[in-house]
Amino acid sequence: MLKRVFVAPDPGRVRLRFAARGVLGIGFAVLVSGVAGHTLVGMVTGGLAALLALFTVTDATVRGQAVTTALLPLAGLPVLAAAAELHDQPVARDLTFLAVVGAGVYARRWGPRGHSLGVFAFMTYFVAQFLHATPGRLPELYAALLLSVASAAAVRFGLWCYERRMPPAAVPAPPGGRGLARVTTRQAVQATAGAGFALVVGQVISGERWYWAVGATWWIFVNTTSRGETLVRGFRRVMGTVLGIALGFLVAVPLQGAHLPTAVLLAACVFGIFYSAAVSYTWMMLCVTVLAELLYGLLGVLEPALLAVRLAETAVGAVGAVLAVLLVLPVTTHAITDAWIQRALRCVHSATAEAAARLAGDESADPAQRVAELEQLLARVRLSVAPLVHPLNPLPARKRRARHVLSLLDDCVREVRGLAAVAADPEASHDARLAAACWRVESAVEALTGGNAAITAPTDRPTAMDPALAHLHSLEQALSELAHPLRTASERRLVAAE
Repeated sequence: MLKRVFVAPDPGRVRLRFAARGVLGIGFAVLVSGVAGHTLVGMVTGGLAALLALFTVTDATVRGQAVTTALLPLAGLPVLAAAAELHDQPVARDLTFLAVVGAGVYARRWGPRGHSLGVFAFMTYFVAQFLHATPGRLPELYAALLLSVASAAAVRFGLWCYERRMPPAAVPAPPGGRGLARVTTRQAVQATAGAGFALVVGQVISGERWYWAVGATWWIFVNTTSRGETLVRGFRRVMGTVLGIALGFLVAVPLQGAHLPTAVLLAACVFGIFYSAAVSYTWMMLCVTVLAELLYGLLGVLEPALLAVRLAETAVGAVGAVLAVLLVLPVTTHAITDAWIQRALRCVHSATAEAAARLAGDESADPAQRVAELEQLLARVRLSVAPLVHPLNPLPARKRRARHVLSLLDDCVREVRGLAAVAADPEASHDARLAAACWRVESAVEALTGGNAAITAPTDRPTAMDPALAHLHSLEQALSELAHPLRTASERRLVAAE
């Protein structure tokens, strides 16, 4: 896990800048809230709102990110009002919470913006439970939320908008058909059912901290698609929580809310959340758990018994998610992973065609955008195939084949990235052999996505003097090797999680 977080590639130091800006933006929002005279509760609300504004908004363009950020209060303020008004009406409060869960997951079908607004709405309701918000506190909480989102936006779009110098990020939409066949619809039903289980059992464990179980169920469903992904994410959430609680006993409990060291550790936790999110859910959850413990210390309620309740509620939430994905409209890992792999392969062809066109002199061709999209798709393939390569997977043959597929897809991305770099060289010249090689790549992709055509491995290897052809040759080789684990019906079962 340490290697995944601290040795994982960080092209352009994007994760580092993302994490540093998160600390800066949240710190600025909390400072502004304090200067505005808000209480500790208001400052905590503002800090969490800023965290969500900086962490969850992932639109492809800076303009889209700005629009989504501006819309966050429209999703959060009504939910905050409902949570406060229903504070003393448990039945109505719980039913509303479940409605927010379902609506938040269902909103994913509208892409990154829907996802961001759904997360912000859910977390606003969750924070209201965390802080025991009442109608009397609403004016301060409203002001803190609006001021903090504005402060975070000032840092993100004014002080440090590094995205302006980067190509638009490709955010692939989840595959699916209509109605209940759509993944978002199925998951909205699953999440609501799982949250209902977590809510009931969580209240049996603790009538005061039950919302932790609902929160655990919710976050297990975020950024997952199939039941295999959800099961793995549930395991990682519990593991991260256990490690975070153990660290909390060593760090958060002895501090007892001392302001200066707590502030320093909160900044470190925020950095860890942002920096590790893309590579390790376990590490991210460790940082989230320690952050929550530090906040409880500031509020003066942190004690060892509370950490035991936190662990129990997380376990309940994980069980709720597991039961939901297994019993309620299950989405198979095989179907989802196969769809992501096919989309990645088609993107390989598109990127190759763009690079060839650029080498042929077409200045409008831009393989860099296709490469960015391909890397995003490969990340989704990795997420969907995670159940197979997980250490606890009891099927070693499938694990080996899955790792082989991931390795070959990595080879494809590396060769496409190299081809795009060659195409970007203004002195690179077009070779007539490129057209034939690109045609062979197209044929190989059609064979892999169609499942019924033969793929011939390349024979003549270009010299180092032909870098574009060398990348295409290696790409053809990787595609031909992919035919063995992917083409036949029996071996297509390697992407099944069960």
